[in-house]
Formats: sequence, structure tokens, C-alpha cells
Amino acid sequence: MVDIDTLLASIHLVGQYYQEQLALGMRMLGGGGSQSAETASKADRRFDAPEWNQYPVFDFIRQSYLQTSKALLDAIELAQLDANSKELMRFYTRQLIDATSPANFAMTNPEVLALAMETKGESFANGLKNLMQDLEKGRISLSGTAAFEVGGNLANTAGSVVYENDLIQLIQYSPMTGKVKAVPLLVVPSVVNKYYILDLTPETSLVRYLVSQGFTVFIVSWRNITPQLQGRTWDDYVGDGVLKAIEVAREISGCEQINAVGYCVGGALLSSALAVRAAHGQWPVASMTLLMSMLEFSDPGEIGVYMNPATIAQREAMYANGGLVSGKELTMAFSSLRANDLIWSFVVNNYLKGKTPDAFDLFYWNMDDSNLPGPMFAYYLRHCYIENKLVQPDALSMLGTPVDLGRIGVPTYLFAASDDHLVPWRSAYESVTHLNGDVEFVLGGGGHITGPINPVSKNKRNYWVDGQLGEQPDEWLASARSMGGSWWPHWAAWLAKQSGGVIDARSPLGSAMHQEIEPAPGRYVTERVR
Repeated sequence: MVDIDTLLASIHLVGQYYQEQLALGMRMLGGGGSQSAETASKADRRFDAPEWNQYPVFDFIRQSYLQTSKALLDAIELAQLDANSKELMRFYTRQLIDATSPANFAMTNPEVLALAMETKGESFANGLKNLMQDLEKGRISLSGTAAFEVGGNLANTAGSVVYENDLIQLIQYSPMTGKVKAVPLLVVPSVVNKYYILDLTPETSLVRYLVSQGFTVFIVSWRNITPQLQGRTWDDYVGDGVLKAIEVAREISGCEQINAVGYCVGGALLSSALAVRAAHGQWPVASMTLLMSMLEFSDPGEIGVYMNPATIAQREAMYANGGLVSGKELTMAFSSLRANDLIWSFVVNNYLKGKTPDAFDLFYWNMDDSNLPGPMFAYYLRHCYIENKLVQPDALSMLGTPVDLGRIGVPTYLFAASDDHLVPWRSAYESVTHLNGDVEFVLGGGGHITGPINPVSKNKRNYWVDGQLGEQPDEWLASARSMGGSWWPHWAAWLAKQSGGVIDARSPLGSAMHQEIEPAPGRYVTERVR
């Protein structure tokens, strides 16, 4: 039953909405009226063009839309719903609001109409051509593709594939310095998209930076899953992926322990693998770094709107005997969380204005999808997102071994980004409470992709360090120091302390047991989604 206060607030909201709409109509007719939506639109890039202000009818359309959007979201806040239901309503209402923006339709977008008149309809013809090409590709083009080539001007740090199986290729990079750190570094990237987010252009490559600082770097290149591999499981990724890569890196380097890095889902896989070994009293790594990784899933952030238990149960049934999770599907799901920036702005640019998107390396990488095996994906969703069992001691068994993250007990560097919508930084911080050993937490600026890619040469953004570790992330932030520029040197200095002395750089790459197979970036990273 609706209480009287909620009812009165609802009546007030409806009355206010109609008053504002009437004021807008009067303003358009020259009778003056409300300016309330004007301020809200100033930071909205969809309505930046001067045409939205020059013509009264389009000014009315814009402000009416903004007022209606605000009224819908305000109505949700008045609804007597539990927190999860309200969050779902907010998400799907935002999806509707974003999709119905007048900027997304030719007849209500004055920029589009002006361009069509200027080009005598050529912009519409080009837009239709772009649309047909994207329909054939099965995705919206976010970047020009002709400007990039994996292994050409992307992922071009010199190295060789020194091991491969059905699931991974392991790349070892060529040294750039005469002396290198004694203990090598293994990077386990995310299984979504390709590893070269960490090795984009030479100017933005984290891999190249590490190699230039005297680290011997190995990186896992995950296979784009084919129908023949659709039955692969989480255990396969832990065993044939992470643990095998650790074993090979140790053999090639001759080190009993190496340093290991997990990025995004790679962090959960790396932590799982190390917990398996720790259960047997084995510690194959000297340190662990988790970048943009979540181990505690009680607050998964915006992606949680898709983590409905009934939907996950359907996925589990679908993938019980194998199956492929489309990389395009995953990319679209992630893009929907930033629909205006990653979907609708490109719909307007590509199809309504008939323009070709600019060449942008991050967007090019974002379109380079990878399929996943259904069983592995369903396991991850069920046991991490839905049941949050990864942080529960011995709640999960992997490779026949109960796992407890608390057993890992090695120095750990945790990096999160303040605007990350896929791994909220406060959720990433929760790893502090589940890991033993010395833990260093660092918070950078940027989002899930831009946060870790912050080259020293550009000296942008800032990061926070040396906060007082405890249970509350905001208390840590309040006590932390803000540092200007890239966080890379801070991490490199921390890694150096875990890496022993220096030795002569190793040449050639690989070893007698694991010889060079082919030059980096290898075949697996160039395999496209079918």
C-alpha cells in the first residue's frame, strides 16, 4: 500500500512536470517560461551544437526531453521498491531515455538536418552505406580500422611465442636493456577482448614500459574460443592457462618464484591458481599484482543489473554441454552501461550524419572481440557474481583442491580506477580484507580501460597512495596522498623490490625445452570472431 507521503510526493511530481512543460510551450511561443532544463543540458554533448539553441522548436524538443527524462528518474526514486528492484528500474529507464533522445532521430536532430541540406542528401546516402556495412559486420563501428594492424602499429613490442597449447600462447618479450631484474614478470590479462590492451601503440604500451625498465616480461595470449573448444571450464583456464604459464615462465627463467600480474578477470584466475598451489604448500610467485580486478562481488557495480539468478540459471542450462559465448554479445552488454558514449553517439555519427568514425586505438581494441566457452563463463557468473564464493574460504574447489585466497600470503599490489564502472574501486578495495601478506592499494584516475593505460610521457591524471588500510575504502581514501601523473613508476618501484638483483639480459628467448615458436604477437591474437 502506498503511504500518504509518497502519494503526495507523486502528485507534486506530476504537477510540477506539467507546469514545466507548459512553461516550455509558452517560451517557444514567445511568452517566457522555464529555464530549468537549460542548465542540465550544458554538460550534455548530445546537444552541444548551436542549432539546438538557434531554433525555438528544437530548443523546445530538447528541453522537453530533458524534463521528461528527469521526471521519469525522479518517479523511480519515489517508488516503494527494494534496492535491487529500484536499481533495475533505474537502469532500464536510463536505457529507454538514452534510446529515445531526439538527437538519435534525423527529423528531431537539427545538426543532422543541416548537414543533409548542406550535402544535398549525400550524408544520408553515406549513412545508409555505413549502416549496411555494420549490419554485415554484426556490430557498430567505433573506430576506423584501416589505420591499425595488430603486429604492425599495435602490439608491436618485440618478442616471441615460447609456448602454446589449445588455450593459450605465452609470449616472452625481448629485453631492451643490457641488465634485467633477476625475477621475471608474468601478466595474465582478461579473457574478454585481446591481451594487447596492455601493448597498444609504442607510446601507450604498459608492456613496453616494463621491458624498458629492465623487467623480463611474459604475457598470456588467450585463445579466441572455437566450437572445438566450447566445453572448456574454469578449471581449464586455471590449470592449462595460468598455472601452465607460471610453470613455463619459471622453467625459462630458472627462477623458483616469479612475479605475477592479473588484469580484470585475469586477476580472479590468477588468484584462483595461486590459491590452488597454496593449498598444497607451494608458492610459485614472489608477488601478485591485481589490476582492475574484483575478488569480492557483493557490490559488482553497474554490470550487476545483468546478474539475475534466473537468467544465470538459464545460461547454465544452455551451456551444460558446452557452447560459445559471443564476444560481440559481451561487448554490447558492456557498451550498454555507457550507451550514450558507446552506442548512440556512433549511431548518430555513422548513420545519421554519414561520417566515418575516427581511428582510435582503444576503440579498435574494443571491437576486437573474443568468444568464451560457455561452461567457463557460466561458472564465473554463478560462483563469483551470484554466490560470491571466491572470497569464502574453501567454498570452491578447483582442480580438485579447496581454495582459500587467504592462503596466498605474498606481497600484493592492488590497483583500481576511480571511474571504473565494471570494477568499482570500492569493490576492488575489498580484496584488502581477503588477502594476507603485505598489501599496497593504489587508486588511479580514469575508467576501466583508461585507468591502467596512463603513460609516463603524457604525465596526465593523478593517483592516491599510502592510505591507512582498513575495512572501509572511504577511510583509506581520506588518509591517502594524491600524487600527480602516471602511477606506472610507483608500481615499477614496488615491483623492483620483489625482483631481486640484476643479471645480464637473456638471449635468445625461451629455453631448450621451450624454444621460440613464432614472433610476437602470435597467431592467437589475430584470430577474429566468427
